[in-house]
Amino acid sequence: MSDIRQLLLAAFEVEHREHIEAIRAALGAAGEERLPDWNDVFRRAHSLKGAARAVDLPAVEALAHRLEALFERVRTGTPLNREAANATQLALDRIEAYVAALGQAPGASPAAMPGDALAALEACLAGPAVRPGPDSARPDSPSPDSPSPASSAPPDPAPPAAPHRPAPQEGPPSAPSAPEAAAEPAQAMLRVPAEAVEAMARASHDLASTLGAGAGLAEGLGRFAGQAGALRQRAAQLAGEAKPGRETLRAIETALAGLAREAADLARRHAVSANALEGAVSRVRAEAERLALVPAETVLGPLARSLRETAREQGREVDVTMRGLDVPVDRATLQALKDPVLHALRNALSHGHEAPGRREAAGKPAALAITLEVALRGGRLVVAVSDDGPGPDLAAIETRARERGLLAPEEQAGPEALLALVFEPGFSTAARVDTLSGRGFGLSVVADAARALQGSVRLEAREPHGARLAMSLPLAAARRSLLLVEAGGATFALPGAAVERLLRVERASLSQALGRTLLRLALPGGAEASLPVVALADILGLPGAAPEPRLTAILLRAGAGRMVLAVEALQDVSTRLVLPMPAFGADPDLVAGTALLPGDRPVLVLDPEGLVARAEGVRMAAADAAEPPGGTMADARRSMVRATILVVDDSITTRTLEKGILEAAGYRVVVCVDGQDALDRLRAEIEPVDLVLADVEMPRLDGFGLLEALRADARFRRLPTVLMTSRGAAEDVARGLELGADAYLTKQTFDQRALLETIGRLL
Repeated sequence: MSDIRQLLLAAFEVEHREHIEAIRAALGAAGEERLPDWNDVFRRAHSLKGAARAVDLPAVEALAHRLEALFERVRTGTPLNREAANATQLALDRIEAYVAALGQAPGASPAAMPGDALAALEACLAGPAVRPGPDSARPDSPSPDSPSPASSAPPDPAPPAAPHRPAPQEGPPSAPSAPEAAAEPAQAMLRVPAEAVEAMARASHDLASTLGAGAGLAEGLGRFAGQAGALRQRAAQLAGEAKPGRETLRAIETALAGLAREAADLARRHAVSANALEGAVSRVRAEAERLALVPAETVLGPLARSLRETAREQGREVDVTMRGLDVPVDRATLQALKDPVLHALRNALSHGHEAPGRREAAGKPAALAITLEVALRGGRLVVAVSDDGPGPDLAAIETRARERGLLAPEEQAGPEALLALVFEPGFSTAARVDTLSGRGFGLSVVADAARALQGSVRLEAREPHGARLAMSLPLAAARRSLLLVEAGGATFALPGAAVERLLRVERASLSQALGRTLLRLALPGGAEASLPVVALADILGLPGAAPEPRLTAILLRAGAGRMVLAVEALQDVSTRLVLPMPAFGADPDLVAGTALLPGDRPVLVLDPEGLVARAEGVRMAAADAAEPPGGTMADARRSMVRATILVVDDSITTRTLEKGILEAAGYRVVVCVDGQDALDRLRAEIEPVDLVLADVEMPRLDGFGLLEALRADARFRRLPTVLMTSRGAAEDVARGLELGADAYLTKQTFDQRALLETIGRLL
């Protein structure tokens, strides 16, 4: 029986979360003055009550019953005021904490449900309906004016019938929620979408079937060995005969022919089996890697409840908004971020607090708004916490920094330098130490976590008021389905999940409106829309191919936006290992990472959101335009004298990126893998070289050694040489310039335009 109950509780854990998320979404819509579907909210509360009854959770059932009564009143016309919204959020938090505690200690008696949520709901149902003011539908923390549990009157005379189970045992209102009080479970539970489990099961079945097919191959090899042994015996018998008989020779000939057929059949079956096995292993590997990615909500979602609980304990009003929690992230990364993000949220609650009168004078709502956002931008994971409080106090930061000796008395520091100081251990501008802040270690924990994950953290002031703390972290390598396309004579990759449809359309069917090229398409769901058509080469600033009568394009989706992306050719769809975006040489707004094709050929994986955003400022040439007007950048590139640049770098990705940048600017590029390779090529005079662009750290002969050898050779003494390296220390720069480098650029501050301008001046 206990096994059945555990299965029911596991199902309830998933179901109750769906209902709670739907109710919270409705409360958020009401706070933004959008009209929620209160009928659906009422049904959610009713379903939650029935599900709790089915698994014998009377404490949850009692809260769901009162929520049902509250939403019954709202859907029949009673406005949802702030007290009711706050009471609803408190009830949802208590239910989540109660169910989470059950999952952490299976079979144990559940802890008592705190009675504050039930009392708050009873008070709302007993009190008169109050039409909300400007902030009244913004839920999260209790209002100072909300009625106390002791003052609650009899319940609404016409609510649904009370549940037949006894009322839950009530604890003190300030009791901590169960998940915060409970220890971390010994065995972590992972929520996985059902379709992902089914896909993994299918892939495993394919692999098992393919392995089973190998049994027939083994049998064939056994027969082949037996026939070969018999043939050896016949050959030995023939060698012993004085006059070999014709029949013996014919038998050997027949056996040899049979062996040849058997060998050919085994080779064919082996090839088929090997291909099938490779495909099955690839599917299993891809599904296993996909299962390692979980929605950010699984780890970061409960932090909103924890923050609301802290705000209640502090008597503060706060609205908590969570965005992007459906973004899939490596689970280990999420676990490493859990505590730092909670520190950042608590810091926002502490330093964003203002007196109610001050917020009102600034035109802000009564409750402090705190937002946690998770997003993928430029091939990196961005986790940001923002608030609409007073913003960073730069004067207080500067004063405390001078007191601690972080700034010299005469030293002047700009806003960015001052804001970087808040991440120093023990740094705090709080006037006193309390449960939220004052010790100065919260933000240092955030900075340490970001550095441990090879990322960075930044604090900035928001306009017109508030602060934003953002962590930018590299994404772990993972396999992704990619569509390979060609644009500007180069290959690029697009994430398969963003590709809705492949298109072949007549250019004559395109229309023009307000200087934009448009294509009218039927979208999923039956609706039609006129979408902008932009060439990928135009977005990337590459010379495009001559227009053809039929356009090859992709219907690309990024968030809520769509566009038609014109390309020169579609190459392939394949699953590839996607690595983080290169440290330099790529536009972070357009590039999401790099992928390796066969032959270790890297390609850039483009960011769909960046493409859609960048396309706003790009216009596609009219369909009937035979030639673009003169004086364009493409014309300049075609007409310029093609100087030859030698790129020297031991990283294949860096070489390819630099080669792409320079070729797009019109230069001819040759590459070498290290300094010795470059020196040998220059001395062999294979082709005239007009400029050398070299890394410093390379095997065999590094960039300094290459530069020294060039300046010692009369033929290359005046050859322009640019060092491009990650070694940006002052002594390294001085050494490079002393050896005769014409320019020294660092990868940390790489700017594509600066590189091209530097080369342009030298040539």
